[in-house]
Amino acid sequence: MILVGTASWADKSLIDSGLFYPAHIETPSDRLAFYASQFSLVEVDSSYYALPSERNAGSWVERTPPDFRFDVKSFRLFTQHQTPPKVLPVDIRAALGPVEKKHVYYHDLPEELRGELWQRFRSALRPLKDAGKLGVVLFQFPPWFVFRQGNLEHIAACARMMEGFRVAVEFRHRSWFDDQHREHTLEFERRLGLTHVVVDEPQGFASSIPPVWEITSPEIAVVRLHGRNWETWNRKGLESSAERFNYLYSADELRELAGSVEKLASKAREVHVIFNNNFENFAQRNALDLQQLLLRP
Repeated sequence: MILVGTASWADKSLIDSGLFYPAHIETPSDRLAFYASQFSLVEVDSSYYALPSERNAGSWVERTPPDFRFDVKSFRLFTQHQTPPKVLPVDIRAALGPVEKKHVYYHDLPEELRGELWQRFRSALRPLKDAGKLGVVLFQFPPWFVFRQGNLEHIAACARMMEGFRVAVEFRHRSWFDDQHREHTLEFERRLGLTHVVVDEPQGFASSIPPVWEITSPEIAVVRLHGRNWETWNRKGLESSAERFNYLYSADELRELAGSVEKLASKAREVHVIFNNNFENFAQRNALDLQQLLLRP
């Protein structure tokens, strides 16, 4: 089974473009319902910026068909990204006490507060999981998260905290898949039952990961397509993050990707393909086109 979707159904660039949703659809709930009439999968990115809530997850369940799937991005603190204290729950922020720094990191929080955040994150996903609509929980690590023993241990700790959930891992530093570490990384993922995320993105940067079309979990494979806009990939001072992903895959590129996806589908029970080229409606256009390619005889 191959499911195709996009990263977010409520991206500002998408809504502002007016190129995907009919004019009469104006509320978040109506947007999700319309989106789910076009696709069978979506990635929740808002959970990266702040902890999701059980209430929202419950409403997502109600507004989507029984076979719809949500892949959910991990909260930023868990993946060792910089986190503004203001995005932490009010009681957690109070328990942490005065923070003089602009950002906090995972190691800045006492173990008991980290444990409470993990518990709330898992609880927020429970409505999706209980309804059979939760795909993977995506842990996308930052560019400074390089291949080393301490980071391997952190990933293993994340996997333990998310026991019972499908965990997918995406790296953003080339050291994980250079000639020295590629097989070690894949074997590590297989040993822990983690889903390796295949990426398509601009090459030539320290943050560039090559497209490694490998399966590390027979249950599910994940492909995330970021576009191939080399000029904007690491450019500073962009007006919005959408400009970084300003890339529309061509018909030839989609045909090539469809072949690679189909090969993955011969090895994994389920394949999730997420378009993250979220500039205006580019992701939705490409996702619809890829769906048609995969449906061809």
